[in-house]
Amino acid sequence: MEPHVIHNPDLTRYELWLGEEKIGHADYQDVDGVWHFTHTEVDPAHQGKNYGAILMRECLDDIEAKQLAKVWPVCPYVVKYMQRHPETQTLLAKPLD
Repeated sequence: MEPHVIHNPDLTRYELWLGEEKIGHADYQDVDGVWHFTHTEVDPAHQGKNYGAILMRECLDDIEAKQLAKVWPVCPYVVKYMQRHPETQTLLAKPLD
């Protein structure tokens, strides 16, 4: 079974699903068109399977493809992901330190 990511704007989050089970999410706050990613989590039963990276890849791809917003990573996981994937840094509202 392949995971899939959906944008849930009502809850201001991206959700990671495996079949009918939500196994993770990335929360953001929209601050004047800049999405501050504040929290990312994957269910402990599903950690260690690269699901966090899949969630962030799909989330950032969606933001870029639809030109939804600029991104400001607050969550340490999102910061590390964007540092490891410099191609995502064009989405940043300002450069990473």
